[in-house]
Amino acid sequence: MGNTSIPTAQAGSPPASFAGERGLRLAISGTYSSGKSTTTEALSIATGIPRTHAMTSREILMELVPGKQVQELSASELTMLGLRRLEERIHHEAGEGPFISDGSVIHEWIYGEARMRVGINPGANFLLKTVKNIVGLPVKRFYRQYMDAYGAVTKARAKRIYDAYVHLPVEFAMKADGHRPVSEKFRKLSDDLLIETLEELEIPYHVVGGSVRERVERIVEIFDLPLVMPLDEAIDQANVRVRQAIQVLEQDDRFHDAQRTKSLRRRISYAMRF
Repeated sequence: MGNTSIPTAQAGSPPASFAGERGLRLAISGTYSSGKSTTTEALSIATGIPRTHAMTSREILMELVPGKQVQELSASELTMLGLRRLEERIHHEAGEGPFISDGSVIHEWIYGEARMRVGINPGANFLLKTVKNIVGLPVKRFYRQYMDAYGAVTKARAKRIYDAYVHLPVEFAMKADGHRPVSEKFRKLSDDLLIETLEELEIPYHVVGGSVRERVERIVEIFDLPLVMPLDEAIDQANVRVRQAIQVLEQDDRFHDAQRTKSLRRRISYAMRF
């Protein structure tokens, strides 16, 4: 796919304040497997603007709920995961200077909202989804109210903290690793909700697609960002860093424990909890 930058009513030229003393605070948006990590890493290396991000779900789960994948979590465990990632983002975005954020504070709310609509386990079969829906009936009203409150808080922060968004559309296949929801319906809904939320908040945004090089080149052009390193060299370094980070994670014994097939008894136990 070629380079696409689709302007909206809010996606005009960056305000002059971006060039002020504080500098640009840019969020790179997109759902699962949209290329956020590589794009933000390459953009950060090329421009010298610090990259911020939250720990991945897999990293957090190895600490908070060892031995489980995201698809095996209950609603309360998913809530804990979302709050932990929000804490990470707020901590890393608390500085005074510019940054390029891999994702944003609204992302965990988006994923929670999408789960409320398609089911707590988006990749589950029809029978498991039905069981989960029945088991969850007594508490769904509470989680609906919780997600509304959580959304209000994260939206307000996004509007305060970010100068602009760049949204990466769904263009790449999704890796089914147990930590990403293996449901294209969920991914499409999350992508739609991200755009709807940016429109609602009236935060300037651009939709930028294409290869990593095309994306980075277009973002640099949109925001008139000075380069401290040639793009190709920055992208090569970004690919190495992202690949190394994945390798470190996958070499952890706790990661492999979460990947193991669970016993029938344990799987039934997961199915009977919301």
